[in-house]
Amino acid sequence: MSTANVRPAALSDIAAITRIYADAVEHGTATFEIEAPDEAEMAQRQHALVAKGYPYFVVERAGTVAGYAYTGPYHRRAAYRWTLEDTVFVDPQFHRAGLGRLLMTQLIAAAQQAGFRQMMALIGDSANAGSIGLHAAVGFRHVGTLRSVGFKHGRWLDVVLMQRALGGADSTPP
Repeated sequence: MSTANVRPAALSDIAAITRIYADAVEHGTATFEIEAPDEAEMAQRQHALVAKGYPYFVVERAGTVAGYAYTGPYHRRAAYRWTLEDTVFVDPQFHRAGLGRLLMTQLIAAAQQAGFRQMMALIGDSANAGSIGLHAAVGFRHVGTLRSVGFKHGRWLDVVLMQRALGGADSTPP
C-alpha cells in the first residue's frame, strides 16, 4: 500500500475534484446537489473559499488525487464568522483506506490555527454510516437530525448535524 500525502488543493486539482464530486452527486446521497457542476464552477467555488482564507486540501495516493476536504462559512450572518462547515469527499475506490480521516485531521488543525471555534458537519442521509463514523472518530458529536429535508434518487433524505469544538471553543472571545 502506498503512502498518502495531504496538501493544500491547487487549481490543477480541479479536474480530479470535479470527477470525485460528480460521482457523489450522480450516485450518492451525501450531497443534495442533483446535477454535477462542471470544472469551471468547481474552480470558482474553490477560488472563492481559498481567497477568503478557508482551508482546502486534497489527499494523494500514488500521485493520484484520491479525495478532498474544505471548510466554508456555516452561515453568512456576521455572528457565525467563527463557525465553519466542513465538506469531505473521497473517491469510492479509496473508501475505507483512512484517507477521509487524514483529510479531516489536517482540516481541523488548519481551522484551529486560523482561530475558528466550531466546525459543523451537515451530513446528507442518515444512512451515511461512513461519514457519520468518520466525523465521530475525529471528535464530532451528534447534535440533531433534520428529517426528510431533501428528495433525491426517488427518496426522502435526512441531514445529520454533527459539531466539533475547535481551539478555545466558547471559553474565550475570538
